[in-house]
Amino acid sequence: MNIGLTGGIACGKSTVSAMLVSRGALLVDADQIARDVVLPGSPVLEQVAAHFGQAVLQDDGSLNRKKLGEIVFGDTEARKQLEHMLHPPIRKMIREQMETYEKQFPDRLVVVDIPLLIESNLSFMFEEIMVVYVPRHIQLERLMLRDGLAESAANNRIDAQMSIEEKRKLADIVIDNSGAWEDTYAEVERFWLGKGLS
Repeated sequence: MNIGLTGGIACGKSTVSAMLVSRGALLVDADQIARDVVLPGSPVLEQVAAHFGQAVLQDDGSLNRKKLGEIVFGDTEARKQLEHMLHPPIRKMIREQMETYEKQFPDRLVVVDIPLLIESNLSFMFEEIMVVYVPRHIQLERLMLRDGLAESAANNRIDAQMSIEEKRKLADIVIDNSGAWEDTYAEVERFWLGKGLS
C-alpha cells in the first residue's frame, strides 16, 4: 500500500512522516530526490547549467541554489523551463523508489512525502492522499518561529502555496497537527490501526 503525504509550509509533514517511519513505513522523500537529480556531474545539472548559464554552478560544480532562485523567482517563463527540466526525472525516481519498495516489502506502507503533490497533479500516483493540517494562524506562528521571519514575509510564503484548507478538502486522510505532539501521534496511531498495518 502507498500514500502520498503532503501539507503546507510549517504544517509538520516531517513530524508525521517520522511517526509513520517509526511504525515501520518506508519513506520516499521527494525533496531529497530533487537534490539528488542535480548532484554534480548529473545530466540534469548539466542541462540546467547549459540553459541558465555557468553562474548557476558553484566552484565545486554543485548547484548554486541561491543564484538559480534569483533567476527564476518572479520570472514565470524561466520557472516553467526549470520545472520542465527537473520534474520528469524527479517523478521517474519517485516512481522507481516506490516500485522497488513495493516489490521488496509488499506488506509495508510506502509513504511518499511531496510538498507540492496536489499542485503538481500527482494524486493519480497514490492509493490515498494524506494531508497534514494546521489552521492558518498556527501555520503562520510556526513559520515565523521556525524561519525567524517577519509576519509579512511568512504570509507571503504561505500565500505562494495552495491554501491548506483547499488541500484538506482534497485529502483522503487528514492528520491534524495543531495540538501537542502526543495528539498528532494518537491520530497517526488511529490511521495505522484503522488500515490494519502491523
